[in-house]
Parts: sequence; C-alpha cells; structure tokens
Amino acid sequence: MRAMLPADIEGVMVLEQELFGDESWSATMFASELAETATRMYLVDETDGVITAYAGLCAYAPYEAYVQTMAVAPAQQGKGVGSALLKELIDEAQRRGCEHLDLEVRADNDIAQRLYARNGFAKIAVRRKYYQPSGTDAIVMRKELSP
Repeated sequence: MRAMLPADIEGVMVLEQELFGDESWSATMFASELAETATRMYLVDETDGVITAYAGLCAYAPYEAYVQTMAVAPAQQGKGVGSALLKELIDEAQRRGCEHLDLEVRADNDIAQRLYARNGFAKIAVRRKYYQPSGTDAIVMRKELSP
C-alpha cells in the first residue's frame, strides 16, 4: 500500500470503470482530488504492478473527515485489503484530530456495508436515489473517532 500518484490515475480508472460503470468518477476528478494535498489522502494497493485497490480521505474541517472513495478488485476481496485501506484512512483522520469519519455506500453493496460495520461505522441516514444514473440509495455511515 502506498500513496496514490498522478501516474496511477490510468490504472485507477480501469478498476473504477470495472466496479462503478456509469457511476464512475472521471480521471479529471481523481486528478483534482490529488491536487488538494492539504485536505486529501489517497492510497493504492498493487498486485504484480496492477492497481487492485484504492481509497481516499478528505478532512473537510478540523473535526470532520469523509471517505471519498474506496474500491477493491473482486479478486482481492476477502483478503483484508479493504480493511487495511480503511484502517489507514481511519488512522489519518485521527491524526488530523477529526472527531468522526463519514462515508456513503450503495444500499445494494452488502459486502462493503459489512466491512464498514466491522470497523465501527454505524448507519446514520439514507440519501434517496443518490447514485446516478441508477437511482440507487446511499447509506450514510459514521464512525466516532477517539480524540
């Protein structure tokens, strides 16, 4: 696991398209996120030189952080990669003094919801028809962080 670099965006986009299709972020969005170094942290994981997972954190305010995105290739799921990425994001939010860490997850993504619940996140809201163009609801989850 290492910091995501602009040179990684092409590989990230392959996984982004595979997992999120029409609801994918664009390469421009990733480039913009990476440029915000004061408030963002993005990580990638590789297997044999191929990006197989990534995750991003945004610390919006002194006390609030947000999991911007997280993806793990199907072949890597269940191997602890997602948990390791999430732990790094949680640790970084705590280092920045954040009191809580929020995220949104598709209502139909049970695997991700279980991962987040195992790591101390609880459902706090539903955003109806949040993901477009599918119209899938988003479950908003929060983890309270230790000071």
